[in-house]
Amino acid sequence: MSEITNREITIICEDNYPLAATVYQPNDGVKGAVLIGPATGIKRQFYTAFAQFLASHDYGVLTYDNRGIGDSLQGDIGKHPASLQCWGQLDQPAAIRALTQEFPQSNYHLIGHSAGGQLIGLASNAKELTSMFNFASSSGRLLNMKIRDQFKSHFFMNMFIPFSNLLFGHTKSQWFGMGEPLPAAVGHQWRTWCNGGGYVKTAFGKTIDKHYFEELTLPALWVNAVDDFIANDKNVKDMMAVSPNIKGQTMTLDPKEYGLKEIGHMKFFSRRASKLWQIPLTWLDTHSG
Repeated sequence: MSEITNREITIICEDNYPLAATVYQPNDGVKGAVLIGPATGIKRQFYTAFAQFLASHDYGVLTYDNRGIGDSLQGDIGKHPASLQCWGQLDQPAAIRALTQEFPQSNYHLIGHSAGGQLIGLASNAKELTSMFNFASSSGRLLNMKIRDQFKSHFFMNMFIPFSNLLFGHTKSQWFGMGEPLPAAVGHQWRTWCNGGGYVKTAFGKTIDKHYFEELTLPALWVNAVDDFIANDKNVKDMMAVSPNIKGQTMTLDPKEYGLKEIGHMKFFSRRASKLWQIPLTWLDTHSG
């Protein structure tokens, strides 16, 4: 197990927006470099224990906050213009570029959590990645959920988000235990994309003129959990279909098989679920040769 050093950096995006980020540097050399793509509204500190675990196994790691979230929020959230689309088109490419600068002459991997894996085909430099490991990344399509889950999802997406945006000028997703408050355009786009099929695909030819989903050919492992009603098997396949040339594999986890009470959409990165972390570590070791 390597000793590690971490430090805070600022990533400057193409439009000069600054993002807060943390770099985890193994002191005994680097086998590969990993970008952790955050879920919607989730701060980078959520992934600290997981990043430290990877770094202790000789992987350089970079975590970051999307614009409008955590330490990357500038000004009043009610006036912030951030959208899911700009997270993919501006923030993620800048994070990939920072990863290559921090760990030159390495191999590069994305570990995407939910939106962190969903948006990768919007990044112009995504083809610099050697592999991708996604957890809970799916289209989130409401119609692919079980009926009982559709009711609460429709309430959140189609009633609460527009109501919150109208009343407060942003989406108070934290009221539902879903991370940080979201800029209004993030909430609106999230709602629109989950009401359609293929998530981001619903915006092709509308707000998105250029994307790279069909150009990606990297190996990818898409992992979900049986107790995640959002990233269920149907929605994982729906999202995978947006990148038809990716060499994709799937794995569905049952918390009972690992002695866990739950995994769901978020708990994979919890310290309590650290026994699961051998799965991405093995994936990285296999694709870092």
